[in-house]
Amino acid sequence: MFKKGSKLYSIFKNKCPRCHEGDFMVNKTNYKIIKSVKMHENCTSCQLKYMIEPSFFFGAMFVTYGLTIALSVAAFIIAYGIFGLSFLNSTIAIAVTVIAFIPITIRLSRIIWINMFISYSPTEV
Repeated sequence: MFKKGSKLYSIFKNKCPRCHEGDFMVNKTNYKIIKSVKMHENCTSCQLKYMIEPSFFFGAMFVTYGLTIALSVAAFIIAYGIFGLSFLNSTIAIAVTVIAFIPITIRLSRIIWINMFISYSPTEV
């Protein structure tokens, strides 16, 4: 499932979508808030330019929206359905969850977005 050559490998290992060798993000940690979303301009291995066109990653906002909705639904089910919290407390749990996962969702959305357009191709390295 996470073998080299799959989209999931690139997404969860933070690797270049074309060669799966170079890192996509500069920092490996998610919670250095400002530095966590800093990307390399090009792949350090195959020199793929990550910013394919100006404002390319604006499309990643749609992926972020989907990830945030999934997180919100999961937080609500856990808070309201499992723990039996009130609706207000469940809403607070959703807000805390979404805020806590902002660095992760931004990073994931960018790598998912670029993986939609670029496929693994070790021969182009």
